[in-house]
Amino acid sequence: MVSIYSFFLVTISITWAHAAKFNIINNCPNTVWAAAVPGGGIKLDNGQTWTITAKPGTTRARIWARTNCQFDASGKGKCETGDCNGLLECQGDGAAPHTLAEYALKQFDDLDFIDMSNIDGFNVPMEFSSVSPSCNRTIKCNANILGECPTELKVPGGCNGPCPVFKTNEYCCNSGNCGPTDLSKFFKDRCPDVYSYPKDDPTSTFTCPSGTNYEVVFCPSLTRRSKGTIFDLLIFINTRKTKLESAPELGYDPFCCICLKIWHV
Repeated sequence: MVSIYSFFLVTISITWAHAAKFNIINNCPNTVWAAAVPGGGIKLDNGQTWTITAKPGTTRARIWARTNCQFDASGKGKCETGDCNGLLECQGDGAAPHTLAEYALKQFDDLDFIDMSNIDGFNVPMEFSSVSPSCNRTIKCNANILGECPTELKVPGGCNGPCPVFKTNEYCCNSGNCGPTDLSKFFKDRCPDVYSYPKDDPTSTFTCPSGTNYEVVFCPSLTRRSKGTIFDLLIFINTRKTKLESAPELGYDPFCCICLKIWHV
């Protein structure tokens, strides 16, 4: 006779065998502190990957990057953007502004629902994509939002969404009924597949079959080595805090020349 304990173990094993895998990659020149709920958080230097899993039925899940963080040995501290209650191991939502990837697994019709959101603003470029043969889906926000951010939304290290700033029904849809605004259109015009306000579902929610695996990339254009934008160059130079040490009288830095070459590939 099979014990209840054995049945319980088999059930757990089957559930996790069908868990979705998320590879979270930092391709930004600077360090970020990746956050995931569920999942926790971790420091990611340039080129590093953090892999998490989420079981079928997971809902209201999210992944984002935190910037300019300082944590002590106990994992307590603070981040300039995306902070989650001062903890390295996130247990709740991040503070605005932050670029956000969201997902719910094995929902209606055996589908995963995925999206990206700028409702809470933007702090780093991001790409959220499927990596399984059964689904070919990519969502990206790689525009020059930091450089073009409206004055009323600018904060150190990021560009706030209008809802966290003004907290009104017009921007937050507190009554459940609202439409796009000039400020939400600022984000939508630059990242058309990404949520710009809470009722932006028709153009911003995507699906994949349950069992799909995913990848989240911070600063994606550098990963793909595709023809970039001036924003790619500005991020690189800004985060490297380039010091023209090799020939300061000429304003020349060989490392930045390498950057320019990659940018034009």
